This record gives sequence, C-alpha cells and structure tokens, in this order.
Amino acid sequence: MEEEQACTESTTAADSLPPRRRQLCIHCDRPLPVCLCHVLPSTPLPNRTKILIIRHPHESRHKLNTTPLLSKALLNATTISSRRLLRHHLPDPSPPAIYLFPPSPSSPAVTLSQLKSTNLLNYQTTPLLLIVFDATWKHAKEMVRASEGVLKGFAVRVCLDGVDESVEGGSIYDSELVLRKEPFGGCVSTLEAVARCLGIIEPNGDEVQGVLIGVLREMVRLQAGFLKPVNPRIKMLKKSNHKEEEETNEIG
Repeated sequence: MEEEQACTESTTAADSLPPRRRQLCIHCDRPLPVCLCHVLPSTPLPNRTKILIIRHPHESRHKLNTTPLLSKALLNATTISSRRLLRHHLPDPSPPAIYLFPPSPSSPAVTLSQLKSTNLLNYQTTPLLLIVFDATWKHAKEMVRASEGVLKGFAVRVCLDGVDESVEGGSIYDSELVLRKEPFGGCVSTLEAVARCLGIIEPNGDEVQGVLIGVLREMVRLQAGFLKPVNPRIKMLKKSNHKEEEETNEIG
C-alpha cells in the first residue's frame, strides 16, 4: 500500500514539472536539431542597402519565420516589431526608399526587372533604404494600408517579377517541400524576397542572393525531417473516387 502511494506521489510530482524546453544554438538561436550555423556566414555579409523589416508581433512566435536569419546573415538589417511603419522608425533625413509588396488597383508597383532602369539605383552617395513588411498576407495588407501615410511621397512600391493573383500560390520551394502555402503566384517568404531584391540592387548582388537562398534551402531541408505525413481525408478520397468512376462511365 505504501509502495503504491509512493509511486502515485512520484507520478504526480513528475506530471507537475514544466515541460523541458528545447535546447537552442547560442549562435543562430534555433533548436539544435535544425541549427543553421554551418550555412550562415561566419560574419554577417556587408550590404550597402539599408534594410528595415517591420515584423508583425505575431510573427515572432512562428517557427518558420525567416526574419531572424536575415539579421544573422546581413550586417545592415534592422527588425522592428510593430503593426505599421511609423515616422520615427525611419532614419533622418529619409534616404531614397523602396518597399516590397505586390501591387493593388490603387497602388501599382514597379517590378524588380523594371527597377534597373529607374534613377533609384543611380544613387552613389546615399544608400537605398529597403522596407519589408513581415507578416501573414492578411496582416501584411493591413500593415501596408496603415503605413501608407508615411510611405507616400518618399518610397516606391516594388514587387517581384511573376506576381499573379489569378494563379494559385505555391510554397517555399514547393518542388521540395510544402511548408507554408502562399496566397497566389509570385509570393515568397520574407528571406527569399529580400534575397531576390538584393540580387538586383547590391553591387555584389549575386553573392548575397546565393548565400541567403542557400540558408533558406537548408532550413527547408532540415525542417522536412520533422514533418509528419498527412493522410488524405476520407471524404476527399470518396469524392475523388466517385469523380473517377463518373469519368470512366462517360468514356465507356
């Protein structure tokens, strides 16, 4: 009886202990099984472009958020947790600036390929400021809308080539792994968007883009080992089988 009571007390005590936290790498701040130190540059890459990332507060809790990797890989990248861009977030005086976001009917955007022919890349004395909004697409739209009063008049809206809202979005390298579904064609993660942009506007853009994309690919590869296989829903299977039967009957 005493042994049974002791066992019960021991079990209760164990249950009351807080769950063990995963050990984090002291350099890249990621869990040890998915540490990325082997692909991150030993010292942050120097970048002439000033990067200002406005990250929605909710994104800091997302396991696949790529913004921290930008701060680890690039020397000149600042992240601010906010729901919108405020005037005091900007350097004084405000340099020539662009912000990355897909176009809308009321706010057209210059594509990266078109950006090459604009005067924005001809500034030699004042580095360009690149503003990025890091959030889910729903929150990012709200953030951009709330920031338009500050952005208007000094920043040019820029988007990646290939943005098409009529095409279903993919994911981070969807040929390799589905991690986060994007809303429409041309949408990518924050890290990839910045990498592509720097590939155009930085003097050593090819090198910078190659390093950043390499980090993203390795993150995706490591994350793949911790995804559980998802079985298709029974209802979906039945519907699919029923559709196949109808098509077979029609052909017959």
